[in-house]
Amino acid sequence: MSQVDWLSHLLQMITITGRLEVRCTYGAPWRVAWPQSARHEIPYHVVLKGRAIIEDPTEKTARELVGGDIVLLPHGVAHVLHDGSGHTPGLTYERRGSAGLTFSQNDGPGERLDMLCGRFFIEPPHDRLIRSYLPTNLVVRAMDAYGDEGASSASNCLAVLVGLMRVESASDKLGGYAILNALSSALFTLVLRAASESEQAPAGLLALAGHPRLAPAIAAMIADPARPWNLPELADLCSMSRATFMRHFQDKLGFSAVELLTDIRMSRAANELKKPGVSTEAVAESVGYRSVSAFGRVFTEWTGMRPGRWRRLAREVSNGSK
Repeated sequence: MSQVDWLSHLLQMITITGRLEVRCTYGAPWRVAWPQSARHEIPYHVVLKGRAIIEDPTEKTARELVGGDIVLLPHGVAHVLHDGSGHTPGLTYERRGSAGLTFSQNDGPGERLDMLCGRFFIEPPHDRLIRSYLPTNLVVRAMDAYGDEGASSASNCLAVLVGLMRVESASDKLGGYAILNALSSALFTLVLRAASESEQAPAGLLALAGHPRLAPAIAAMIADPARPWNLPELADLCSMSRATFMRHFQDKLGFSAVELLTDIRMSRAANELKKPGVSTEAVAESVGYRSVSAFGRVFTEWTGMRPGRWRRLAREVSNGSK
């Protein structure tokens, strides 16, 4: 794994919270359909025991999940989970825990499933940054047995985290739901780490672990977005020629270094514009734009609104939550 902790740098810019919503305990046959999520939401499912088939009706894809599997759907696509038998499921029964967690079960006589379902919430406009650099679905495995990397591997850390979520979701103990949501937030980062450590790391930022020489350039852009970076400088940080750097960057991330730098700058600018007393001119300069009009054009293209309108809406939301 690269010594440059680009993931922490990235997540410091983005506000992500998690919420566990349902614990499902079903006997086959069973079926659950999830609609398309809002832009700022990422559904997730954790299979504690048993197995499930997850289908994407739009892409016409299906994948089997087994105990220990965790799936994130960063693009929030509509999907269906079922037992794979093809039989018509019976009725499900739901009850609400004292703190808000829903418990869903049925009377199916077949193979048992125990599953946690929830969502991650990404504060706009950072949902664009996350969706652009993560795949449509992301599956990792929480492993209880220590592998070659021992207890420090992400899959083993996930197993510990999921174990805590299983225990807390099984009771209505004081503070349990708050603990579950805090663990849910940590789950997001651990899933990304585990995916980046896997041999089949998906394209996008998670592929960096398989090509750590690119990480210095990305960490530098995140740490100092105001600097007028050019391709020769970024390539030099990675000890590559300009042409080799451009080729590897596009192949691994699916985007150019210039596109990523713009995304980083606009994410940082969106955060800065929320701060009282900070002018648009100062925000533009802090992310590398000497011209306020040039910054305004890029920000409007990136968010769909002018910086001033973004600032006003952010303040309205902040005042409304107080």
